[in-house]
Amino acid sequence: MIRALIVDDEPLAREAIRDLLAADGAFEIGGECASGADAVSAIAKLRPDVVFLDVQMPGMGGFGVVEAVGADRMPLTIFVTAYDQYALKAFEAQALDYVLKPFDEERFRRVLQRVRRQLDRSPHAEPDRFAIKSGGRTMFLRREEIHCFEASGNHVKVRTADASYWLRETIKSLEARLDPDRFVRIHRSTIVNVAHVREIRPWYTGEYIVVMADGKELTLSRGYRANLPRLQAR
Repeated sequence: MIRALIVDDEPLAREAIRDLLAADGAFEIGGECASGADAVSAIAKLRPDVVFLDVQMPGMGGFGVVEAVGADRMPLTIFVTAYDQYALKAFEAQALDYVLKPFDEERFRRVLQRVRRQLDRSPHAEPDRFAIKSGGRTMFLRREEIHCFEASGNHVKVRTADASYWLRETIKSLEARLDPDRFVRIHRSTIVNVAHVREIRPWYTGEYIVVMADGKELTLSRGYRANLPRLQAR
C-alpha cells in the first residue's frame, strides 16, 4: 500500500481527498493535518510516500512546508488549491503534480496513476517504440526521439528533431495512451515530451512559452497551467 499524508485546513477538502484515495484502493491514509506546522512534524515522523498539500493555510502554507522540510527531503508532493496561479511556484518546488479544488474525479485518478508509476520500481509496461502507420507502412520511432505532438483536426503531427510524421488520430485519444510522466499536454492542440523541454518563460495573460531543445517555442495556455509541475523530469 502507498502511504499518504493529507494536509489541508478545510475538513471538507480532507474528506474529499480521503474518499478519492479510498476509491482507488492502492492507498492508505498515514495521517491528516490541518496546519503546515503539523505537516512538517508528520512528514518527519510518518515518512509518507506521498503528501497532498494545500497551498494556502493559516500561518504556514504548503510552500512553507516544502521550505521547512527541504525540497530534496519531501515525499512525492501533490499541491491542492482553489487557484491556478501557483502552478509555476509548484513547478519550482519540484511538485509531482497540482490539482484544483473542487476536485475533478477523472483528473484526480490520473494524478494517482502518476503517483503509482513514480513509486513502482518495476519496468514500465509502455513500449519504448511508437508505431506510426502511413501509406500502408508502419514506422517505429523511439519515444525519446519524439519532441512533441501537434493536432490539426483529426490528425496529429509527430515532430522529431529532423522530421515530421502524421497520425490519423485525435490528440485526446493519443493523450490517453501516452505515459503522463513523459508526455504533457500544454495546449488543446499540443503535447510535449518533457525530456526535450529546455526552458519555460512566463508570458501574457497567464500563459507561458515552452522552449524546446531544438529552439522551437510552444505556448502553454492558461487552461493547462496546472500541468506546469509535470514538465519536470523526476
